[in-house]
Amino acid sequence: MHTMGNILDEIVAHKEREVASLKAQQPEADLLRLAEQMPPARDFFGAVTRQTQPDTTAVISEIKRKSPSAGWIRDEYRPDGDSGDGFRPEDIARRYHRAGARAISCLTDEYFFGGRLSYIERVRSAVPLPVLRKDFLIDPWQIFESRAAGADAVLLIAECLDDARLAEMLDLAVGLGMTALLESHDRSNLHRLQKLVPGPHRGRCLFGINNRDLTSMTIDLGHTLELVRDVPDPGVLVSESGIRTPADLHRLRLGGVRIVLVGEHLMAQPDPGTALAELLAQQAG
Repeated sequence: MHTMGNILDEIVAHKEREVASLKAQQPEADLLRLAEQMPPARDFFGAVTRQTQPDTTAVISEIKRKSPSAGWIRDEYRPDGDSGDGFRPEDIARRYHRAGARAISCLTDEYFFGGRLSYIERVRSAVPLPVLRKDFLIDPWQIFESRAAGADAVLLIAECLDDARLAEMLDLAVGLGMTALLESHDRSNLHRLQKLVPGPHRGRCLFGINNRDLTSMTIDLGHTLELVRDVPDPGVLVSESGIRTPADLHRLRLGGVRIVLVGEHLMAQPDPGTALAELLAQQAG
Protein backbone atom coordinates (compact mmCIF):
# COMPACT_ATOMS: atom_id res chain seq x y z
CA MET A 1 0.00 0.00 0.00
CA HIS A 2 1.30 3.41 -0.95
CA THR A 3 1.68 6.28 1.44
CA MET A 4 0.78 9.60 -0.14
CA GLY A 5 4.36 10.71 0.22
CA ASN A 6 5.69 8.08 -2.14
CA ILE A 7 2.60 8.04 -4.39
CA LEU A 8 3.12 11.77 -4.98
CA ASP A 9 6.72 11.05 -5.94
CA GLU A 10 5.53 8.27 -8.22
CA ILE A 11 2.93 10.52 -9.86
CA VAL A 12 5.50 13.25 -10.54
CA ALA A 13 8.03 10.75 -11.91
CA HIS A 14 5.38 9.29 -14.22
CA LYS A 15 4.31 12.77 -15.30
CA GLU A 16 7.90 13.70 -16.17
CA ARG A 17 8.12 10.70 -18.52
CA GLU A 18 4.69 11.42 -19.96
CA VAL A 19 5.42 15.09 -20.64
CA ALA A 20 8.81 14.31 -22.19
CA SER A 21 7.09 11.96 -24.64
CA LEU A 22 4.36 14.48 -25.48
CA LYS A 23 6.85 17.31 -25.98
CA ALA A 24 8.69 15.21 -28.53
CA GLN A 25 5.45 14.89 -30.50
CA GLN A 26 4.23 18.49 -30.28
CA PRO A 27 6.59 21.46 -30.05
CA GLU A 28 5.78 24.26 -27.63
CA ALA A 29 5.54 26.75 -30.50
CA ASP A 30 2.69 24.75 -32.05
CA LEU A 31 0.83 24.67 -28.74
CA LEU A 32 1.29 28.41 -28.30
CA ARG A 33 -0.28 29.04 -31.70
CA LEU A 34 -3.22 26.84 -30.75
CA ALA A 35 -3.57 28.57 -27.38
CA GLU A 36 -3.62 32.00 -29.01
CA GLN A 37 -6.41 30.89 -31.33
CA MET A 38 -8.67 29.85 -28.45
CA PRO A 39 -11.55 32.07 -27.31
CA PRO A 40 -10.60 34.13 -24.23
CA ALA A 41 -10.48 32.26 -20.95
CA ARG A 42 -13.52 32.58 -18.73
CA ASP A 43 -12.95 34.45 -15.48
CA PHE A 44 -12.46 31.63 -12.98
CA PHE A 45 -11.14 34.02 -10.31
CA GLY A 46 -14.17 36.30 -10.55
CA ALA A 47 -16.64 33.42 -10.64
CA VAL A 48 -15.55 32.08 -7.26
CA THR A 49 -14.61 35.30 -5.43
CA ARG A 50 -17.71 37.39 -6.06
CA GLN A 51 -20.11 37.31 -3.12
CA THR A 52 -23.77 37.28 -4.14
CA GLN A 53 -25.20 36.83 -0.62
CA PRO A 54 -23.63 37.19 2.83
CA ASP A 55 -24.05 33.58 3.99
CA THR A 56 -22.96 31.64 0.95
CA THR A 57 -20.02 29.53 -0.11
CA ALA A 58 -18.74 29.31 -3.67
CA VAL A 59 -18.29 25.66 -4.61
CA ILE A 60 -15.84 24.48 -7.25
CA SER A 61 -17.33 21.08 -8.12
CA GLU A 62 -14.94 18.44 -9.35
CA ILE A 63 -15.24 15.76 -12.01
CA LYS A 64 -13.10 12.89 -10.77
CA ARG A 65 -13.39 9.22 -11.67
CA LYS A 66 -10.74 7.60 -9.49
CA SER A 67 -7.77 8.31 -7.25
CA PRO A 68 -4.76 6.36 -5.96
CA SER A 69 -6.35 6.19 -2.50
CA ALA A 70 -9.97 5.43 -3.43
CA GLY A 71 -9.64 3.55 -6.72
CA TRP A 72 -12.64 3.90 -9.05
CA ILE A 73 -15.02 6.09 -7.05
CA ARG A 74 -18.12 4.36 -8.49
CA ASP A 75 -18.35 1.23 -10.63
CA GLU A 76 -20.08 3.13 -13.44
CA TYR A 77 -17.01 5.36 -13.80
CA ARG A 78 -14.89 2.42 -14.95
CA PRO A 79 -14.14 2.12 -18.67
CA ASP A 80 -16.63 -0.07 -20.51
CA GLY A 81 -14.06 -2.63 -21.60
CA ASP A 82 -14.34 -3.62 -25.27
CA SER A 83 -17.25 -1.23 -25.81
CA GLY A 84 -15.06 1.80 -25.12
CA ASP A 85 -15.26 4.55 -22.54
CA GLY A 86 -18.81 5.73 -21.93
CA PHE A 87 -18.01 8.18 -19.14
CA ARG A 88 -19.71 11.51 -19.87
CA PRO A 89 -18.18 14.41 -17.95
CA GLU A 90 -20.45 16.89 -19.71
CA ASP A 91 -23.52 15.30 -18.12
CA ILE A 92 -22.03 15.66 -14.65
CA ALA A 93 -21.03 19.26 -15.44
CA ARG A 94 -24.62 20.08 -16.42
CA ARG A 95 -25.89 18.61 -13.14
CA TYR A 96 -23.34 20.66 -11.21
CA HIS A 97 -24.33 23.81 -13.07
CA ARG A 98 -28.04 23.32 -12.35
CA ALA A 99 -27.26 22.67 -8.67
CA GLY A 100 -25.36 25.92 -8.20
CA ALA A 101 -21.65 25.25 -8.82
CA ARG A 102 -19.64 28.42 -9.46
CA ALA A 103 -16.92 26.62 -11.41
CA ILE A 104 -15.81 23.15 -12.47
CA SER A 105 -12.58 21.33 -11.63
CA CYS A 106 -11.79 18.55 -14.08
CA LEU A 107 -9.18 15.83 -13.50
CA THR A 108 -7.19 15.27 -16.67
CA ASP A 109 -4.50 12.86 -15.45
CA GLU A 110 -5.21 9.55 -17.13
CA TYR A 111 -2.90 7.03 -15.49
CA PHE A 112 -3.72 7.69 -11.83
CA PHE A 113 -7.11 9.44 -12.00
CA GLY A 114 -8.85 8.13 -15.13
CA GLY A 115 -9.13 11.59 -16.66
CA ARG A 116 -8.65 12.87 -20.20
CA LEU A 117 -7.43 16.23 -21.45
CA SER A 118 -10.34 16.19 -23.92
CA TYR A 119 -12.77 16.43 -20.98
CA ILE A 120 -11.93 20.14 -20.63
CA GLU A 121 -13.51 21.13 -23.93
CA ARG A 122 -16.40 18.70 -23.50
CA VAL A 123 -17.26 20.27 -20.14
CA ARG A 124 -16.68 23.81 -21.34
CA SER A 125 -19.00 23.26 -24.32
CA ALA A 126 -21.74 21.92 -22.06
CA VAL A 127 -21.90 24.69 -19.42
CA PRO A 128 -21.05 28.41 -19.18
CA LEU A 129 -18.92 27.89 -16.07
CA PRO A 130 -15.13 28.36 -16.06
CA VAL A 131 -13.13 25.13 -15.96
CA LEU A 132 -9.98 24.34 -13.97
CA ARG A 133 -7.54 21.79 -15.32
CA LYS A 134 -6.71 19.60 -12.31
CA ASP A 135 -3.49 17.74 -13.00
CA PHE A 136 0.14 17.57 -11.93
CA LEU A 137 1.68 20.40 -13.92
CA ILE A 138 5.45 20.27 -13.75
CA ASP A 139 6.58 21.84 -17.03
CA PRO A 140 5.80 25.17 -18.76
CA TRP A 141 4.83 23.16 -21.86
CA GLN A 142 1.75 21.97 -19.94
CA ILE A 143 0.56 25.55 -19.42
CA PHE A 144 0.35 26.05 -23.18
CA GLU A 145 -1.24 22.61 -23.50
CA SER A 146 -3.86 23.58 -20.91
CA ARG A 147 -4.92 26.77 -22.69
CA ALA A 148 -4.89 25.06 -26.08
CA ALA A 149 -7.25 22.44 -24.60
CA GLY A 150 -9.63 25.17 -23.40
CA ALA A 151 -8.76 25.40 -19.70
CA ASP A 152 -9.70 28.65 -17.97
CA ALA A 153 -7.56 27.91 -14.91
CA VAL A 154 -4.73 25.62 -13.87
CA LEU A 155 -3.62 24.01 -10.62
CA LEU A 156 -0.02 24.53 -9.50
CA ILE A 157 1.01 22.40 -6.50
CA ALA A 158 3.75 23.80 -4.28
CA GLU A 159 4.92 20.33 -3.24
CA CYS A 160 5.70 19.52 -6.90
CA LEU A 161 7.50 22.71 -7.98
CA ASP A 162 10.46 24.80 -6.90
CA ASP A 163 10.29 28.59 -6.73
CA ALA A 164 11.76 29.27 -10.17
CA ARG A 165 9.47 26.81 -11.96
CA LEU A 166 6.42 27.99 -10.01
CA ALA A 167 7.10 31.62 -10.91
CA GLU A 168 7.68 30.78 -14.57
CA MET A 169 4.51 28.74 -14.90
CA LEU A 170 2.45 31.30 -13.00
CA ASP A 171 3.62 34.05 -15.34
CA LEU A 172 2.74 31.96 -18.38
CA ALA A 173 -0.73 31.06 -17.07
CA VAL A 174 -1.62 34.66 -16.24
CA GLY A 175 -0.14 35.84 -19.53
CA LEU A 176 -2.52 33.50 -21.35
CA GLY A 177 -5.48 34.90 -19.41
CA MET A 178 -5.94 31.99 -17.03
CA THR A 179 -6.43 31.90 -13.27
CA ALA A 180 -3.90 29.95 -11.19
CA LEU A 181 -4.96 27.94 -8.14
CA LEU A 182 -1.79 27.68 -6.06
CA GLU A 183 -2.15 24.70 -3.75
CA SER A 184 -0.18 23.77 -0.64
CA HIS A 185 -0.65 21.66 2.45
CA ASP A 186 1.89 22.86 4.97
CA ARG A 187 2.42 26.35 6.34
CA SER A 188 5.91 26.82 4.89
CA ASN A 189 4.71 26.15 1.35
CA LEU A 190 1.75 28.50 1.82
CA HIS A 191 4.16 31.26 2.84
CA ARG A 192 6.39 30.41 -0.12
CA LEU A 193 3.48 30.73 -2.52
CA GLN A 194 2.38 34.06 -1.12
CA LYS A 195 5.86 35.49 -1.56
CA LEU A 196 5.95 34.36 -5.19
CA VAL A 197 2.80 36.19 -6.29
CA PRO A 198 3.62 39.69 -7.56
CA GLY A 199 1.11 42.52 -7.32
CA PRO A 200 -0.04 42.41 -10.96
CA HIS A 201 -1.07 38.77 -10.54
CA ARG A 202 -3.23 39.32 -7.47
CA GLY A 203 -6.51 39.27 -9.40
CA ARG A 204 -5.60 35.99 -11.10
CA CYS A 205 -4.34 33.89 -8.18
CA LEU A 206 -6.23 31.78 -5.69
CA PHE A 207 -4.54 30.00 -2.79
CA GLY A 208 -5.68 26.45 -2.11
CA ILE A 209 -5.15 24.65 1.19
CA ASN A 210 -5.33 20.88 0.89
CA ASN A 211 -6.75 19.47 4.10
CA ARG A 212 -5.27 16.08 3.24
CA ASP A 213 -1.93 15.36 4.87
CA LEU A 214 0.14 14.06 1.97
CA THR A 215 2.23 11.83 4.22
CA SER A 216 -0.45 10.15 6.34
CA MET A 217 -3.52 10.51 4.05
CA THR A 218 -5.51 11.86 7.00
CA ILE A 219 -7.95 14.70 6.37
CA ASP A 220 -8.66 17.49 8.85
CA LEU A 221 -10.97 20.36 7.94
CA GLY A 222 -9.46 22.30 10.83
CA HIS A 223 -6.22 22.51 8.85
CA THR A 224 -7.67 25.30 6.70
CA LEU A 225 -8.91 27.14 9.78
CA GLU A 226 -5.42 27.05 11.26
CA LEU A 227 -3.69 28.34 8.13
CA VAL A 228 -6.28 30.99 7.21
CA ARG A 229 -4.74 33.17 9.93
CA ASP A 230 -1.61 33.39 7.76
CA VAL A 231 -3.48 34.64 4.69
CA PRO A 232 -3.93 38.44 4.43
CA ASP A 233 -7.01 38.08 2.20
CA PRO A 234 -9.16 35.02 3.07
CA GLY A 235 -11.39 35.98 0.14
CA VAL A 236 -8.95 34.28 -2.24
CA LEU A 237 -8.52 31.12 -0.16
CA VAL A 238 -9.92 27.77 -1.33
CA SER A 239 -10.37 24.90 1.13
CA GLU A 240 -9.85 21.50 -0.52
CA SER A 241 -10.62 17.94 0.68
CA GLY A 242 -12.89 16.76 3.47
CA ILE A 243 -15.91 18.99 2.80
CA ARG A 244 -19.07 16.91 3.03
CA THR A 245 -21.90 18.71 4.82
CA PRO A 246 -23.59 22.13 5.08
CA ALA A 247 -22.14 22.26 8.61
CA ASP A 248 -18.65 22.01 7.11
CA LEU A 249 -19.38 25.01 4.88
CA HIS A 250 -20.76 26.95 7.85
CA ARG A 251 -17.71 26.14 9.97
CA LEU A 252 -15.39 27.38 7.21
CA ARG A 253 -17.44 30.56 6.70
CA LEU A 254 -17.15 31.34 10.40
CA GLY A 255 -13.39 31.20 9.88
CA GLY A 256 -13.61 33.55 6.89
CA VAL A 257 -13.31 30.90 4.15
CA ARG A 258 -15.98 31.17 1.46
CA ILE A 259 -14.59 29.08 -1.41
CA VAL A 260 -14.31 25.29 -1.39
CA LEU A 261 -13.38 22.58 -3.86
CA VAL A 262 -15.42 19.39 -3.48
CA GLY A 263 -14.85 16.30 -5.58
CA GLU A 264 -14.82 12.80 -4.17
CA HIS A 265 -17.81 13.33 -1.87
CA LEU A 266 -20.00 14.50 -4.76
CA MET A 267 -18.72 11.94 -7.26
CA ALA A 268 -19.35 9.09 -4.82
CA GLN A 269 -23.11 9.78 -4.82
CA PRO A 270 -25.56 8.30 -7.35
CA ASP A 271 -26.29 11.84 -8.61
CA PRO A 272 -23.44 14.32 -8.05
CA GLY A 273 -25.74 17.24 -8.87
CA THR A 274 -28.27 16.27 -6.22
CA ALA A 275 -25.41 15.85 -3.74
CA LEU A 276 -24.23 19.39 -4.52
CA ALA A 277 -27.74 20.79 -4.12
CA GLU A 278 -27.98 19.11 -0.71
CA LEU A 279 -24.61 20.49 0.30
CA LEU A 280 -25.73 24.03 -0.59
CA ALA A 281 -29.30 23.71 0.72
CA GLN A 282 -28.74 24.93 4.29
CA GLN A 283 -25.95 27.42 3.77
CA ALA A 284 -27.25 30.09 6.08
CA GLY A 285 -27.33 27.62 8.98
